[in-house]
Amino acid sequence: MKNYVQPGNTITLTAPYAVASGDGLLVGSIFGIAAGDAALGDPVEAALVGVFDITKVGSQAWTVGAKVYWDDTNKRCTTVATDNTSVGVAVEAVASGAGDTIGRVRLNAAF
Repeated sequence: MKNYVQPGNTITLTAPYAVASGDGLLVGSIFGIAAGDAALGDPVEAALVGVFDITKVGSQAWTVGAKVYWDDTNKRCTTVATDNTSVGVAVEAVASGAGDTIGRVRLNAAF
């Protein structure tokens, strides 16, 4: 195919804020996980598919298969859909303790 560019699992985005490797970032409707550190406005490779451990809201239990959303204001995942962007599903249950701030998410790469 003459018009094929790439698989699209990872793409280069302009960092909408400073990110560290492994941070989530939202550019328009595109959510990805930063493959490296980047300052605001710098290019950053972002993974769009895969399973990642991502910062989540503490004191919020997750069940396997729960829909997960990105809260771009607080830069973390949540199961609350209101005002947030769908990014994938939980692939492991997480307890509801205040210190339970990491959740395992399979990104959906949907926009």
